[in-house]
Amino acid sequence: MKEEVGLKFILFILLSILLAAPLHQALAAGDPQDCKGCKDPALFSRMPGFHIYNRQDIEFDRFEFPVAPGKSQNVEGRHYYVNYYANEGIKLPSALQIVRNYVNAASAIGGKEIYEYEDGGNEYATIKVVKGDAEIWAQVEGAGNGMYKINIIEKQKMKQEVVANAEALAANINETGRSVVQGIYFDTDKAEIKPESAPAISEIVKMLRANPTLKVYVVGHTDNVGTFDHNIKLSRDRAAAVVYALAKKNGISDSRLTSFGAGPTSPVASNKSEEGRAKNRRVELVAQ
Repeated sequence: MKEEVGLKFILFILLSILLAAPLHQALAAGDPQDCKGCKDPALFSRMPGFHIYNRQDIEFDRFEFPVAPGKSQNVEGRHYYVNYYANEGIKLPSALQIVRNYVNAASAIGGKEIYEYEDGGNEYATIKVVKGDAEIWAQVEGAGNGMYKINIIEKQKMKQEVVANAEALAANINETGRSVVQGIYFDTDKAEIKPESAPAISEIVKMLRANPTLKVYVVGHTDNVGTFDHNIKLSRDRAAAVVYALAKKNGISDSRLTSFGAGPTSPVASNKSEEGRAKNRRVELVAQ
């Protein structure tokens, strides 16, 4: 009986992948007892005979996944949390049976179990699935009392929605002599400014026009991934690209602008995490 339930679960997952639905869409038929508007995440169906007690879908969040004894990894991206309760009258699966069903289903689509452990009578498994450009992490928490939980992170970078503000740039420079410019984007290992950087460039232009005597160093910074010489050159090229955008495209006198590449030499966060590396990849304006 257990083998039959497990096989049905895996076959459903394979069907889900073949249909190629986005992660945020649901494929399962659901249960009449599901909380209002609650649906399964598309990566996994549910254990038979269970309904969704509650569910959360957070556009950008962080979850700490255990990956080894005493070790965990923070993963950021779209966060799905689902809490399942057993329907009355079903034969309750064990905590281990629940966890192993999810691990086997992930393995059937090329995923792998990162870490499995037991704590307080509950079984836990951390699972990672990579399909194309998508990297998906999941933690399954199984209990033998008719309840289990799953947390899923679809790994992605946060969309930067707050960009540079002319008044804030000027205030920071007046107070500290420097200001980080939010909202200037480059592709990985490239120095061409992406079109979505236009609002931030416009705010720098506005700030410089409002302070006509101000001269600034435009300083590019990188993380420490790659060789030192390469990062110095990349940061220099990115700073020069910003100066070009300000001077040649927006009419700011180039006598007021000096580009400089600091590479990885002035981090503002640890380069040991992706979050820290993202903070270190930045453009700053420094008063001359």
